[in-house]
Amino acid sequence: MSVPSSAPSRPPAADATPRCAVCGTGSRQAPFRPEPPEQAPDLDLRPGEPVRSTMARWLQQCPGCGYAAPNITRAHPAAAQAVAAAPFRALMAETGYPPLARRFLAWAHVLEETGALHAAAEASLQAAWVADDLGKPELARLWRLDAVALWRSGPPLDAEQTVRVIDALRRAEAWEDAAATAEALGRSHPPEAVAQVVALEARLVAARDAGRHTVASALPPPARRPHVAHQRIAGRSESPRGESLLARLRRWLGHR
Repeated sequence: MSVPSSAPSRPPAADATPRCAVCGTGSRQAPFRPEPPEQAPDLDLRPGEPVRSTMARWLQQCPGCGYAAPNITRAHPAAAQAVAAAPFRALMAETGYPPLARRFLAWAHVLEETGALHAAAEASLQAAWVADDLGKPELARLWRLDAVALWRSGPPLDAEQTVRVIDALRRAEAWEDAAATAEALGRSHPPEAVAQVVALEARLVAARDAGRHTVASALPPPARRPHVAHQRIAGRSESPRGESLLARLRRWLGHR
């Protein structure tokens, strides 16, 4: 979703302190520009290293109102109302959630309240990644299921998005739902690369395997080029989350 800017039309001075688009609080916020990942991503498209370990820099957060976004100087017109409401304030006060996960959940909440349901699902999944890293499986499961609900509440999902739903369900141990979703997607004759990932997901579900697996385990290496798992990826990554699954698979496998 395009997020309209509430910043003034005249560019600020180079040394001006960035101000929150929701409450106007000024704070130092470092921009994040990821380097290309050198390792294959997970099946849910969590990027490989070195991007994988940079999650703490993916979002900015206002120290005043708690608004979180990739760039807090911009906000949807309805963001201020969402941030001021009781559910957002309760989320900010929830000490049982890791602070970094709370930042992603704050962004997910604003996205959901402003109608960007698929983007909210992405942010909820990223909160689950934080929980994975901190060894909190119950929170990871909860936030993966939240992500699935948001994906399914938004516009119809394409094949690439549905793969991520299947992986989230599998990682959350929602076995029957994961199996049924994988079977339905397989019957729709998706692109070959997607079909290979779905086939792996189906095998993992049948084995009751809820662990992390990478794209490299789903797709065999091309006949004439090393697999991404064994070579550095050329070029820059556009974003940890801004490219379709099929486009990423083609790039990682060397298909242009």
